[in-house]
Amino acid sequence: MSEALKITSLRGGAIDAIRAADLDLKTELAKESARRWFARRLSLRSPLDAPLPDRPGRPEKPELVPPTQVKKRSLHTIKGRIALLHAIAHIELNAVDLALDIVARYATEMVPHSFFDGWMQVAFEEAKHFRMVRERLRDLGADYGDMPAHDGLWQAAHATRNDLTARLAVVPLILEARGLDVTPSLQAKMRETGDLESAAVLDVIYNDEKGHVAIGAKWFRFLCARERRDPARTFHQLVRANFRGPLKPPFNDIARAEAGLTPSFYRSLTSTSSG
Repeated sequence: MSEALKITSLRGGAIDAIRAADLDLKTELAKESARRWFARRLSLRSPLDAPLPDRPGRPEKPELVPPTQVKKRSLHTIKGRIALLHAIAHIELNAVDLALDIVARYATEMVPHSFFDGWMQVAFEEAKHFRMVRERLRDLGADYGDMPAHDGLWQAAHATRNDLTARLAVVPLILEARGLDVTPSLQAKMRETGDLESAAVLDVIYNDEKGHVAIGAKWFRFLCARERRDPARTFHQLVRANFRGPLKPPFNDIARAEAGLTPSFYRSLTSTSSG
């Protein structure tokens, strides 16, 4: 399948993957675009690239509902573990499109090619994560789409579509960093219930996500340095302008610091709300 895919450029491959409603095709396009880009077999842009869509392609299910309507269940039941894995699959799917959107939307930005290397590595790994979680759901007799999911992640992308620095502040440095905070306790609970297979999937995701936050922090600092802006102060301003609600502790300070996200960024925002 990989060799048969027609990819016009890195931006074209990213856009085709975002547009794809077939999730096997979406993840394969993401991974193959990354492979060809890393092998330097693709140009960054092409006149043949399709237009960037307002929303990513999606199958008919899951039904998208407000976050308050997504039920939380105990992980001590099989249904509860399926519900958690379904929520994680939804997050990982959105993360594929978010990484691809950064590449496609900002392909004309004055940044080094290593910027696109980083985000295609993220897209490749998020596609891997989605497939791993979906396979685990199927092992448990379920599938992605069986339960409702919420649309908050893509709304965050839409809100920051015209500002790369704001996009980096909100997506990797808030939404992805949140995964570093909550995943260790989920791993422990999965092991407590004896679900070592699901815990192993979460291990892979957790270790990769540290790298994703680090890529976000690296390029956020790069853009701030280029504009002679203080990174922590700029982060506070952008979060207040573009992110609804406070940042919620507890924070995994060690993992965040390893990724370049020090407490000066987020501690003072725990009670901040933009409405």
